[in-house]
Amino acid sequence: MTTLQQRLENALADLSTDLQSALSPLITPQFKGVITKEQFQALLSETQLSDKALRLALLPLAAAFSVAPISNFYVGAIARGQSGHLYFGANMEFSNVQLGQTVHAEQSAISHAWIHGETGISDITINFSPCGHCRQFMNELTTADTLMVQLPERDEKSLQEYLPESFGPKDLGIEGGLLAEVSHNLTLDTSSALLISALKAANQSHAPYSHNISGIALEMKSGQIYHGMYAENAAFNPSLPPLQVALIHANMSRENLFDVKAAALIEDHKGAISHLAITKSTLEALNANVALEYVSL
Repeated sequence: MTTLQQRLENALADLSTDLQSALSPLITPQFKGVITKEQFQALLSETQLSDKALRLALLPLAAAFSVAPISNFYVGAIARGQSGHLYFGANMEFSNVQLGQTVHAEQSAISHAWIHGETGISDITINFSPCGHCRQFMNELTTADTLMVQLPERDEKSLQEYLPESFGPKDLGIEGGLLAEVSHNLTLDTSSALLISALKAANQSHAPYSHNISGIALEMKSGQIYHGMYAENAAFNPSLPPLQVALIHANMSRENLFDVKAAALIEDHKGAISHLAITKSTLEALNANVALEYVSL
């Protein structure tokens, strides 16, 4: 099985010589799918490519992060946060798990930006046309009205052109949106690093419809802890559970997803739904010996 670094290097080898030379110092074993605004500007200067051309050229590197054991179909996406930093994302599938738990590349890139503190996305670049599920997911964003979508071999278009007469948070009387800066002020008296991380995630979650304020933290065999917060959607089905956001966090940090050792899920008891059952089943498919701690506040 090829490693992520090998996949990145293979993708790099297919690029032009000038682009290879410019990117090689970045694509090291420490690269975690983030290119800062300053690094991107330096790449533009060194390669003399346009902003669009450079983003499109980077897509194979984003797709190298794909985990697709079912479809063997590798999708990459690059979300640019309002800071100007670029965040890679890729589709993720889980064997022996219900297909609804799949993560799409657009969801991955956007969640990756969210985890790093972005409060809006200005544009997203994708190597395949976004499915309806992802168009609806993106319509939940704080910047949905201005978000631009770039695909290969076509002009950039707004999300609203891809999703005409869209249905979103405002139709349900919700202001703000996904990635809005928020704190739900949940508290828990604990010294557990795993629970503290899960609580932080829960307090950042976007759950205006079910009010299932929830977050999760995963401890890997490496000892690293990765968190994920719930991303709810006005259309309900494109909602992204906290576990999936945490798995995106781990995957983009170059962790093996089968190396989850322990997890902690925190939910507000006033929520109309619960992620406990689906979290258990998905974690068990990754590692049957995962210890899951559950707290309902």
